[in-house]
Amino acid sequence: MTRIGRSDLDIFPLSLGGNVFGWTADRDTSFAVLDAFRDGGGDFIDTADGYSAWVPGNSGGESETLIGEWLASRKPSDVVIATKVSTHPDFRGLSAANVRAAAEASLKRLGVETIDLYYAHFDDADTPLEETVTAFADLVRDGLVRYVAVSNYTAERIREWVSLAKAAGADLPVAVQPHYNLVHRTEIERDIVPVAEEFGMSLVPYSALASGFLTGKYRSSDATGASPRAGGAAKLATPAGLALIDALEDVGSAHGASVATTALAWLRTQPTVAAPIASASRVEQVADLLASASLDLSSDEIARLSQASEPAQA
Repeated sequence: MTRIGRSDLDIFPLSLGGNVFGWTADRDTSFAVLDAFRDGGGDFIDTADGYSAWVPGNSGGESETLIGEWLASRKPSDVVIATKVSTHPDFRGLSAANVRAAAEASLKRLGVETIDLYYAHFDDADTPLEETVTAFADLVRDGLVRYVAVSNYTAERIREWVSLAKAAGADLPVAVQPHYNLVHRTEIERDIVPVAEEFGMSLVPYSALASGFLTGKYRSSDATGASPRAGGAAKLATPAGLALIDALEDVGSAHGASVATTALAWLRTQPTVAAPIASASRVEQVADLLASASLDLSSDEIARLSQASEPAQA
């Protein structure tokens, strides 16, 4: 188990991404994936109110709704739920009124009384940050949210949020959710990790497997007929990217671990990272995700993968 920042949220060191629920995973598959994750010791689930409004016929909130139905059906006692605000078609942005209304809608869809970890999903340049910080503080005060967090924020804006929260005596963010993986590292390690270290925040990285590229499944730039996320993954199948996959395969083989397991294990070892986020559209993918939490790489193996990823970075 690991702890998220300066909170009392003790979690399994891998978060199950809910972005696929209601998109590439239907209700039955979503339930099967959630069951397998929970049965394997997982207890940290990540979603957002906007998932998956981009799918034709969807209106947003589908992922939260499926997770809520699963929670009502299974009644797990110790699952930590993280969700986000600002991208639902009916609740765009981070004005105070919108944050409150979106949180109430998320609570209803999830069927819970309190959101464990609530992220500002994307910075909102049209709303004064002080208004957003106050809105999140009010949610904590009123018991709708336990802890606040930020996603896709720059280091400068995180510092500004913390400064405003301190001045108001409000709860500080305990987590940052950045786009971070073996092929997307530089700006996160240069800018975001130092801020997290300074303020005792944890990183909960999304796209931990680079849209599937770090599973080793994409060895060609041709994604014709593949999954909806394959295009982004296939673009990473450069000579440097494929050399990284070879290094992951080699390191993983010494442990009997897959490429995906090894990539997630590397990310888990990075400074301030509490739990990488990875999703599964099929139940058979869950085992590799769970295995990353117990795969202990040596310092030499970590260094080898870090070095191999340098020329592969997008």
